[in-house]
Amino acid sequence: MHIVIMGCGRVGSTLAHILEDNGHSVAIIDRDPQAFRRLRSGFRGRRVTGMGFDRDVLQEAGIESAQAYVAVSSGDNSNIISARVARETFGVDNVVARIYDPRRAEVYQRLGIPTVATVRWTADQILRRVLPEGAEPLWRDPTGTVVLAEVTFNPAWIGARVREVESATGARLAFINRMGEALVPKDDTVVQEGDILHVVAAGNEMERVNKVLSGIPVEEN
Repeated sequence: MHIVIMGCGRVGSTLAHILEDNGHSVAIIDRDPQAFRRLRSGFRGRRVTGMGFDRDVLQEAGIESAQAYVAVSSGDNSNIISARVARETFGVDNVVARIYDPRRAEVYQRLGIPTVATVRWTADQILRRVLPEGAEPLWRDPTGTVVLAEVTFNPAWIGARVREVESATGARLAFINRMGEALVPKDDTVVQEGDILHVVAAGNEMERVNKVLSGIPVEEN
C-alpha cells in the first residue's frame, strides 16, 4: 500500500517507520522541514514540505495512488480539512484524523471521519484502520507486553470447545463476536461457524497463536 501521512511529529514519524518496516510505501508531509529530522537516516519514503490540505503538496506526496491518508499534525483544523480534501477531492477511502478536542472528535466521527488521540494508542488505531483486518492488535497494555487481538481460525476448529482452543494456543479467549453480539465464553462454549474470536495473549506469542489456529486441531492423547 502507499500511505500518505501529514505531520512528522512523534506519532507521524513512529507511524512512518512502522509502516515502512511492514513493507508499505510512505510519504510524509510537514510544513517545517526540520521536522523530518525525526525520521531515521535510512527512511526511504518521500519527505514533502508544505501543508497537507494543499492539493499540489498532496499530489507531490502521491495522494492519487494512495490507499490511505493519515492526518496527525498538531492542529485540529488542519487535520480535519486535509482529511476531507483527501477523501472528497482525491477519493481516498481510508482516512484518519488526529483530533485533540474530544468534542470535535465526536462530531467528525458522526460525519464519517475516523478520529483518534494519544501517541502509541494513536499509532495502533490508525494501523488497524489502514492495514488489513487483524494485522494489528485491538489493544495493548502500556508496556506492550499483553495484547487483545482478533484472530481468524481454520474451519476445522468449528465444534471445538473454548478450553480446547485455550489449551492449544496458550491464550485466553476473551470474547466471541457471534452474529453481531459479544459473548463472554465459558470453558464448554463451542466455536461456531461465523464466530469472530478475540484473544488475550503475550504480544510475543501472537505469531504462534495465529499459526496454531490457522492449522487443524491436534487431538490430545
